[in-house]
Amino acid sequence: MKITEASSLRDVAFIVCTALDRAGITAVLTGGSAATVYAPRAYQSRDLDFVIQFRRRHSEGGAAALASLGYGLSGNFYVHRDNELTLDFPPGPLTVGGDVLAQWDTLREGALLLHILNPTDSCRDRLAGFLFWNDQASLDQAVAVALAQQSRVDLGRIRDWCRRERRTESFTQFRKRLRPPA
Repeated sequence: MKITEASSLRDVAFIVCTALDRAGITAVLTGGSAATVYAPRAYQSRDLDFVIQFRRRHSEGGAAALASLGYGLSGNFYVHRDNELTLDFPPGPLTVGGDVLAQWDTLREGALLLHILNPTDSCRDRLAGFLFWNDQASLDQAVAVALAQQSRVDLGRIRDWCRRERRTESFTQFRKRLRPPA
């Protein structure tokens, strides 16, 4: 497990998550970096956001695990000596809007693993920027994830969440973007 200058965001996500898991820490990839994993051709994040969900009792090896990969703390972010992708660990709990998330996906590639928001929650996470701050780039990212992961995105759950957040018009705009032009 070595991170180099050429390591992609996906590569880094799997390597970092596996190292933290081996140190007894469950970290879930969220934000734009999760969107990049699900829709890499549509969006490229330049940082990885992990929310720590669990620490096994007496696990204090997170910083050591990151250091062994070449990361060091610089301000509030971890920077790598060879790779431009930074790591951020925003405070938990893992949420989307007002919903606290207790489940996520775990992807596997050989001996590596990646805990990541599921595609529906990744859409909701990206859509939140549009719902609450009218951020068009966030809407674009939510649409990209929904289109790339069509079979795994629950539009009914997203619609219900938008209703709870009192943003049904925003869902309508999102839904229209998913339909191909006639």
